[in-house]
Amino acid sequence: MDLNILRSVLAIGETIGVEFKRCGNGIESDVYESVCSFLNRFGGDIYMGILDDGTVIGVPEKAAPDMVKNFIKTVSNPMLFSPTVYLVPEIIKYDDTHTIIHVHVPPSAEVHSFKKIIYDRVDDADVKVTATGTIAQMYIRKQGIFTEKKIFPYAKLEDLRQDLLPKVRLMAQNHAGGNHPWATMDDMELLKSAGLYGRDIVTGDEGFNLAAIMLLGKDDVILNVAPAYVTDALVRKVNIDRYDDREVIKTNLVDSYDRLLDFGKKHLPDKFFLEDTVNKSLRNIILREMVSNILMHREFSSSYTAKFVIEKERMYVENASRATGEGSITVNNLEPNPKNPIIASFFRNIGYADQLGSGVRNLFKYSRYYSGQEPEFIEGDIFKIIVPLNDEYSYDFETNRIETDNADKVQKSADKIRESADKVQESADKTQESADKLLAQYKLILDYTEKNGKITSRQAEELLNVKQRRAREVLSKMVDKGTLIKQGAYKSTVYMLNKERGK
Repeated sequence: MDLNILRSVLAIGETIGVEFKRCGNGIESDVYESVCSFLNRFGGDIYMGILDDGTVIGVPEKAAPDMVKNFIKTVSNPMLFSPTVYLVPEIIKYDDTHTIIHVHVPPSAEVHSFKKIIYDRVDDADVKVTATGTIAQMYIRKQGIFTEKKIFPYAKLEDLRQDLLPKVRLMAQNHAGGNHPWATMDDMELLKSAGLYGRDIVTGDEGFNLAAIMLLGKDDVILNVAPAYVTDALVRKVNIDRYDDREVIKTNLVDSYDRLLDFGKKHLPDKFFLEDTVNKSLRNIILREMVSNILMHREFSSSYTAKFVIEKERMYVENASRATGEGSITVNNLEPNPKNPIIASFFRNIGYADQLGSGVRNLFKYSRYYSGQEPEFIEGDIFKIIVPLNDEYSYDFETNRIETDNADKVQKSADKIRESADKVQESADKTQESADKLLAQYKLILDYTEKNGKITSRQAEELLNVKQRRAREVLSKMVDKGTLIKQGAYKSTVYMLNKERGK
């Protein structure tokens, strides 16, 4: 292992994918608990001979080979690990006096237990899992089962809202520009074409699947197959302890989409934006992406209540998910992963959604025009999208103001124009602060990071004397420019100098 990488890991500290163990007197049970939790989550790295705060104390150099042998025997022992795994730790000479042991644990396709106890990784902790519902969710995540494909052989056409099918045909036809195969199909042909009726080749069951019932089912049928299914829409602008308005939605996904969209339109300002020669409703674009996400990418077997919440300074949606990773999603690290491909395809056919991944890109693009800030996408067992709100912000007003200020400066003193064209564009698109103030903030952060080796958003907040959201925005801009690099996730996120680029 490269020692520079190791030092970087020590500087960041423990995360969901990194665990430090003392192991002064040999390998103890908590090491194997971490192995089990990493196997059951997204994988990770264990470093033995290191304290929780990242201090290297090492393991006895002469004992290291025997420790590795004992480790391999333990994880290969079916009486202790079920199923067993094969892992080979690496002995690393950290310096002249310290030896550490590193083991990389890949994510597993199985659910593992150590001493008959299942462990999962939550942030930087190993947690015992005992609830049967949680264990079931782990198996679903591990086995890659699309629960939307579950067949209900006794469900009948009469259990679906057949009155919605003419609307579905018309929507598909309009979205396709006037010509769509569903327009000439009868009801059963349409449902089969959409993948809502099929046969389970494992059990031989034939009939409508969960996707069909969630998309088009009658309310009582949906309640029968998914009793915990609900979408809770809330407004908390004045009464933040409770709510100013609320709508509990338990109906099919087609109608749920319209009701959630109407709820958002009722409580959000409509800001129009001229793109090329077309006037676009920023509110409607953003709502469309958030609502389609909360409906078509959720895990319907979970009892977690999906939420759509509008607050004064932000709105967010969150729902249970079958995560393949954990952390923040950006346009740069986006790896589209369909949670419910049948439902997603149906939504695309009727114009409720676009191609996979486009929602993330659209929200990053249009949120900046709507509020002047970027959204957040947080992947995990609970998937969350946060879009900042600012009723007073207007992209057109800000652009005109900046252009007027620049024109005045040109007339008063040409020698004062020192910003390059790309900085002017960045100022127009991304910030309301002057370039001088932003550069001063950059310099404060650079000086602090160079002195201390790293900086967190909380430290940046205190250093710049701004709100934490503004501090994260400045740090993100420095990451985008290549000045800083971001490492870790959630509470363990730190920002370090990009030594390859320098200042």
